[in-house]
Amino acid sequence: MNIKQAKDEIRRAIEAYLLKNEFGEYTIPRVRQRPILLMGAPGIGKTAIMEQVARECGVGLVSYSITHHTRQSAIGLPFISHKEYGGKEYAVTEYTMSEIIASVYNKMEETGLSEGILFIDEINCASETLAPAMLQFLQAKTFGAHSVPEGWLIVSAGNPPEYNKSVREFDVVTLDRVKKIDVEPDFLVWKEYAYKHSVHGAIMSYLEIKKNHFYTMETTVDGKRFVTPRGWEDLSTILKVYETMGVTVDASIIGQYLQHGKIARDFANYLDLYNKYKTDYHIEDILKGSFSQQAVSKLSTASFDEKLSVIGLLLSRLSDDFKLAYEGDLFTTQLHQNLLELKERFQNPYCKETPWENIMETLIEEKENAFAQEQKADLLDQSTKKSRRMTIEKLMGYDKEVKSLGLRDKDEVFQQIKTSFTNEVETRQTLIDTGAKELENAFLFLEETFGAGQEMVIFITELTTNFYSVKFISDNGNEKYYQYNKELLFDEKQKSILKDIESAKAEGTLLF
Repeated sequence: MNIKQAKDEIRRAIEAYLLKNEFGEYTIPRVRQRPILLMGAPGIGKTAIMEQVARECGVGLVSYSITHHTRQSAIGLPFISHKEYGGKEYAVTEYTMSEIIASVYNKMEETGLSEGILFIDEINCASETLAPAMLQFLQAKTFGAHSVPEGWLIVSAGNPPEYNKSVREFDVVTLDRVKKIDVEPDFLVWKEYAYKHSVHGAIMSYLEIKKNHFYTMETTVDGKRFVTPRGWEDLSTILKVYETMGVTVDASIIGQYLQHGKIARDFANYLDLYNKYKTDYHIEDILKGSFSQQAVSKLSTASFDEKLSVIGLLLSRLSDDFKLAYEGDLFTTQLHQNLLELKERFQNPYCKETPWENIMETLIEEKENAFAQEQKADLLDQSTKKSRRMTIEKLMGYDKEVKSLGLRDKDEVFQQIKTSFTNEVETRQTLIDTGAKELENAFLFLEETFGAGQEMVIFITELTTNFYSVKFISDNGNEKYYQYNKELLFDEKQKSILKDIESAKAEGTLLF
């Protein structure tokens, strides 16, 4: 199955394992809670989905790569204790608690979460001395003499033997005690993730043209040559940072992330073209609605990969706008909820004699502590984390602003804060208006250039794949999107068009 299907299956299994009956007992007894074993090629996102699952289920996550551990750190160190048997005292060997099990208890202490996931990566690459302990771990949910705490579920991951010469195969006895899930790379599924995590537009456009370069693993006389989803995502990060620094990215830098010389050089050449198209077609002008007829004529007769690149540039910029609007909405909503809570406390009769400063400071302190706790538990995605931080900073700003005005009456204080809050509402609306206008202008340009052709189908399909554009359009609407979505019947038409594209590529009639 693909990584998205695997994620859904893991989430369902965890929800089932943590389900309790009317007596507060786990419906599926611990002995029947099979550890989950994820098997798949390296770099396809096995660790990333565990972070997502833990966040969505609201449980803790402790993650370890077993290859970094010795037998002593995994099962604990021996020590001599004394016990009495039959009236005689004997020296007995016992073991300290496993570092891994101790980390679970530490996580519970830090976060207050009594349930969670213990994720062990590269489990079938453990050292020879650790192999028996790993089998015991999967079979009995223990490391040495210490059990994984109740309510903590085991998920492990490993690579098939063709990817790692250190792999050890599990025996039937062990495999018969786990819930084994085989995972395969899938570009279309990864693309949804990539849009959500704002992977660089050049990478998205390039892989749309050359999907077979999304994941590859080859063995040559010179060793392994490979490209993984992890490599593309890390490359995206450095591309963005280097762009802000004004550093030119060439094939040598790209080759540090895409360890396949031919693909690295190919993408380097494409990146140069991508940046050239950005300038040649004046993408910013298109989104402002001031595109030229020259740009329309040039693109309408361009090669198909050039058309896809320009569409990709438009989508990338729009995605940035939609993400800003999404995060602006998160922040404004969060801040509004906090201000309602502040108003309620101001009006509470039990707080009548409490100075407003004390109430405000208490609220800010509570929000800071809650935020710190959520961060320790890793329960927040990046956008939510950003909105929480901005909300706390804004509350501090309101506190400082009102104090500088010397206001004392709680009603006057809240009225001043409410007035200041209108600025955030206006900023939010500006972000929405900008996104809506630029989306409308993109449609106008594509209509004039391609009409309702296959390029428009691709544009509509990509909008539907992107988390931020779907959220933006569902919240704010867009007549052009709904119109083309209905008229083009893109599900059926896209399949036909993509089939034609693949056929053309095979016949060599498209310039890829």
